[in-house]
Amino acid sequence: MDHITFLVAVVIVTALAFDFTNGFHDTANAMATSIATGALRPKVAVMISGALNLVGAFLSTEVAKTISGGIVEDSLVTPGMIFAGLVGAILWNLMTWLLGLPSSSSHALFGGLIGAVWVGAGRHGVHFDKVVEKILIPAVASPIVAGVAALGATYLAYKITQRAEKDTVAKGFRVGQIASASLVSLAHGTNDAQKTMGVITLALISCGALGADAGPPTWVILTAGLAIAMGTYLGGWRIIRTMGKGIVDIESPQGFAAESAATAVILSSANLGFALSTTQVCSGGILGAGVGRRLAEVRWGTAGRMALAWLVTLPSAAAVGALAAGVVVHGGTAGTVLIAVVAVAVAGVIVALSRRNPVDADNVNNARATSVRPEVRVGVGV
Repeated sequence: MDHITFLVAVVIVTALAFDFTNGFHDTANAMATSIATGALRPKVAVMISGALNLVGAFLSTEVAKTISGGIVEDSLVTPGMIFAGLVGAILWNLMTWLLGLPSSSSHALFGGLIGAVWVGAGRHGVHFDKVVEKILIPAVASPIVAGVAALGATYLAYKITQRAEKDTVAKGFRVGQIASASLVSLAHGTNDAQKTMGVITLALISCGALGADAGPPTWVILTAGLAIAMGTYLGGWRIIRTMGKGIVDIESPQGFAAESAATAVILSSANLGFALSTTQVCSGGILGAGVGRRLAEVRWGTAGRMALAWLVTLPSAAAVGALAAGVVVHGGTAGTVLIAVVAVAVAGVIVALSRRNPVDADNVNNARATSVRPEVRVGVGV
């Protein structure tokens, strides 16, 4: 701990702030469909999700190791670069939260770090082969895999229960959703909480507090888990509304199928060290579940806006991280203070704008998050 400087301490606090925004940004991944179908009351859902995110943070550290020693050259990274990258990620998370867009917190973090390290250390500071292998390929493949799995599971669910009473089926799948949504929360903790662990570990390596190949210490795992759990408990109600009501009118069999498919993909990737986007996985699962029910109302306009947000997240966060890194690296302490002040001011404006049209646990299911063009009825289910 003697090696931890003031700047490293600032990086740790900023990383935990990002983890907090990751929590409320990604609560929808686990609980949007359960809240939309009535399987869980909104406040109960976020409480369960927060607790299981904390538990999941202790189950694996493979993703953390990917970030701390994978996508960037840790010997060239400085705490200032990490701080700049985190600023880019936090501001992107807050902006997409204000818009109710379920974009990827993970890709915001990766983009911010890549942009900051590229400016601060040069192109050779980024391992682009690892970026492709561990980030870009999973980003393309994971929502497709989750969507196909959810489509098949939804089709089977309706096929198997087609002769049963509709109310009985709905009640049974709502009970199943409690388990499947809880598993998504647990899986989310094993993947997303580790990203902040990896960033803090990278900062500790850069200042000599840890060895080059070290994993996250226990105190890092605990604080990162607590930060994401607290953010999750607050509930990202705007994004919950979009994912629960804005993509499809989801029924309990679809919710169960989407959550089960997402859990399988997220847990598999966490064990392999793939730092994928849980938002993309869960959104892919919801879309697949929508297509899997015959005559389901899939709102492709909303899905298209989400896909556009996914495409621009990494480069947008990279641009902000690069800009911040230019000021921090060349401006020293004064530059760091300037970026911190600007970031806090922008965050304050975003929060103030959100209060004009508040979304909370009481009205999260009352209306769609986005204007919807005429729905296209699709589906292969029965």
